Amino acid sequence: MGIDTSNYTTSIALIDEEDNILLDLRKMLKVEKGKKGLRQQEAVFQHISNLPELINSMEDRIDFSSICAISCSHKPRNIKESYMPVFKVGRGQAIIISKLLKATYYEFSHQEGHIGAGIMYNELKDKNEFLSLHISGGTTELLLVNRENVDFNIDIIGGTLDISIGQLIDRIGVEMGLTFPCGKEMDYISKKGNILNLKVPVSIKDDTWFNLSGLENYFKKLLYDGNFNKEDVLASLFNSISSCLLEIIVKASKMYGIQDILITGGVSANSTIREVLKNKLNRENISTYFPNIELCTDNAVGIAYLGKVKTFSR
Repeated sequence: MGIDTSNYTTSIALIDEEDNILLDLRKMLKVEKGKKGLRQQEAVFQHISNLPELINSMEDRIDFSSICAISCSHKPRNIKESYMPVFKVGRGQAIIISKLLKATYYEFSHQEGHIGAGIMYNELKDKNEFLSLHISGGTTELLLVNRENVDFNIDIIGGTLDISIGQLIDRIGVEMGLTFPCGKEMDYISKKGNILNLKVPVSIKDDTWFNLSGLENYFKKLLYDGNFNKEDVLASLFNSISSCLLEIIVKASKMYGIQDILITGGVSANSTIREVLKNKLNRENISTYFPNIELCTDNAVGIAYLGKVKTFSR
C-alpha cells in the first residue's frame, strides 16, 4: 500500500506482488478560481479531510489483513534538507495503519515515487544507472539516478534556475482565465494551434541549466498583444519548452555517457512534450521512457511499488 500527500493530490494505491494495480485512489485538492496555488496550511487541512474519505472507500474492496507493507512519501526529495508540511499528513497515517495491521513500514521521497511509477513497467527497473527528468508544478530537475540494490542515489545535474515548467504553464493558464491547475486544458487547446514562426528567447546556462521567467514574460506579451490566437500561442509555448528540454537532455547524455532517460511528473503528460522528445531523442540514439499518462501526475502507485520491491528483496 502506498500513500502520497503532495501539494495538490491526496493519493492511496494498492498493488500486488506482480505489480498489478488493485486500487489507485486520488482526490485533487481544491483551488479557488483565479488563484495560482495553495498555501501549505490549506493543503494540509484538505489532506487531513481527504485521507479518511479515501480509506473509507476501500473498506468493501480489499482485505486489509492481506496488506504486508505500508509506504509513504515523507518529503519532496531524498536530500537531508528537503521538507514540506503536506507530507507529514500521509506519513502520520501510514505509520498508524502499519502499526494496526502489523505491516512493514517504509518511507520514500515524493520524487522517488515518480521514478518508481516510471520504471515499474519497463526495462529501467533492471538498470543500475539512467537519467531522469522530473517536470511538475513544483519541480524541474534533470537527475542522474544510480541504484544501490533497491535504493536510489539521485544527483541533480540540471534543470531550472528560477520557476518550474509547471509554474510557467499554470501562470500563463491562469492569466488566460483557466482554472488552476491548467496544464490539461492548455494541452487540449494547443492541439488546435500551429507553431508560430518567432524567435523565442530561451536562456540555457552551463549546458544543462536554464531560466524560464523570460519565457513567461514573452508568452504573456503574445497573449496581450492580441495579434495571435491562443491556440497558436500555446502550441508555440509547448514547442519551446520541448526544445529547451531536448537540448539539456542531449548535452547530459553526452556528458555522462548515458543513453536512457525517464521523464516523469505531471508535465510529462503533455502530448507535445511527449511527442517531440520521444521522436527527437530517438534520432540521438537516446532511449526515452514515459510513464503511462495516468501515472505521470501525482499518485501513490510508485510509492507502493517501491515498498513492494523492498519487501521482496529482504
